[in-house]
Amino acid sequence: MDSPGYNCFVDRDKMDAAIRDLGPKELSCTDLQELKQLARQGYWAQSHALRGKVYQRLIRDIPCRTVTPDASVYSDIVGKIVGKHSSSCLPLPEFVDNTQVPSYCLNARGEGAVRKILLCIANQFPDISFCPALPAVVALLLHYSIDEAECFEKACRILACNDPGRRLIDQSFLAFESSCMTFGDLVNKYCQAAHKLMVAVSEDILQVYADWQRWLFGELPLCYFARVFDVFLVEGYKVLYRVALAILKFFHKVRAGQPLESDSVKQDIRMFVKDIAKTVSPEKLLEKAFAIRLFSRKEIQLLQMANEKALKQKGITVKQKRQFVHLAVHAENFRSEIVSVREMRDIWSWVPERFALCQPLLLFSSLQHGYSLARFYFQCEGHEPTLLLIKTTQKEVCGAYLSTDWSERNKFGGKLGFFGTGECFVFRLQPEVQRYEWVVIKHPELTKPTPLMAAEPTAPLSHSTSSDPADRLSPFLATRHFNLPSKTESMFMAGGSDCLIIGGGGGQALYIDGDLNRGRTSHCDTFNNQPLCSENFLIAAVEAWGFQDPDTQ
Repeated sequence: MDSPGYNCFVDRDKMDAAIRDLGPKELSCTDLQELKQLARQGYWAQSHALRGKVYQRLIRDIPCRTVTPDASVYSDIVGKIVGKHSSSCLPLPEFVDNTQVPSYCLNARGEGAVRKILLCIANQFPDISFCPALPAVVALLLHYSIDEAECFEKACRILACNDPGRRLIDQSFLAFESSCMTFGDLVNKYCQAAHKLMVAVSEDILQVYADWQRWLFGELPLCYFARVFDVFLVEGYKVLYRVALAILKFFHKVRAGQPLESDSVKQDIRMFVKDIAKTVSPEKLLEKAFAIRLFSRKEIQLLQMANEKALKQKGITVKQKRQFVHLAVHAENFRSEIVSVREMRDIWSWVPERFALCQPLLLFSSLQHGYSLARFYFQCEGHEPTLLLIKTTQKEVCGAYLSTDWSERNKFGGKLGFFGTGECFVFRLQPEVQRYEWVVIKHPELTKPTPLMAAEPTAPLSHSTSSDPADRLSPFLATRHFNLPSKTESMFMAGGSDCLIIGGGGGQALYIDGDLNRGRTSHCDTFNNQPLCSENFLIAAVEAWGFQDPDTQ
């Protein structure tokens, strides 16, 4: 235990219990793919000395700004910034948002050193406005640095990364909040059972998912966080999403049968993460994380851009301090003939996060506007996305989230043609709740990403002509990004003068006639769904809802 990383900042007794220096002493690998496998397998996890060498190498190789503060800068400024104050009493920089410094087996001197390093970083990076993950990163790096100055230099290199394709640590509220929204989108798609539980017990699901970085940067025990950080330094930001999704999956598995209270679910998850060793090992956590089949880094990057744009439209800026962003369905101004406020909030928790910030806006009601498909189109055109709700004469309730403006139907010259994107989904609410998403989400083996995904982003199926990827309707699930075995997997929505169709291939998830009088539902290839209600039904009411930014009301 005499490696240089174990210095005067570490509580040796706690550290001996946390990790034993039993692993290999050298790493000669230079191939990136092999390095990924070794990181995931924990090749250097049992050797403190080797992990220190690997961190030094990986961080040294991060492409950085031309002028990046180094160890000598720290030596020059630390005395001026800290002065004669006791390091344990030093205030934390405002950008960490009152985040506590994780102990991570550091002694009092080590915790004080973290504060000194953070204040020096704040001095050298005035552009950082919101970075609650940084105390955990600095506390971990201090274990693998010979002194404060070296730890400062490593943290600065991570912060100064200038590779546009390599996202590391969020440094503004806008970036942080869009990451939270992106995580919510990923939970919504890849952890549906856990998401259903969160929706059932939480008053505001966005606030539960806004905590996801805290699970990783602060609540995870040291040996778990270090394993995550090993892979993060090699593979980047997407690793964080994977591990947080895995945490939520394990939480759901353990707590699904136990009572949860809406006012304590955030704290329940935090406590679960702190005590995660009772449930799962670091190896099992990473194994679960990498068993989740996500789409490409490019797709997640485009989704992040779209979420950032939605926040900017709400007035959220880079320099803004932390504020809560809430689901926008409020009981006092919501009226529907088909669903309750609670049911609408459940639906709102399913839609992409960038639209969940918007208020529901009633566009069409058959009880107000009449039973006419032509009037339905007239009321809905110019709005995307839209939400379709149907109530049958048997009191069954079903519907669809539709990503694309209904005016797209006019591009087919009067013929019935399908359009839309993979963010479309269909659902039923009565007699029981069930949601069916694009079949490719649950069965990515049906397709392979096209070469275009690795090159420049392309326009989605809805024929958007914008050159800005963030302007495109559904960058996350644009069907042009995928090689589909047949067109049936992308038959999302179609409309003609005599019918409206949602989903196709082997059947239709929803078919409604031109008089909004009769309909039918069956299994279809697009959503791989069960019938949403009685297979042939009579319509009692139809509603279409849009998404209105509350700031534009």
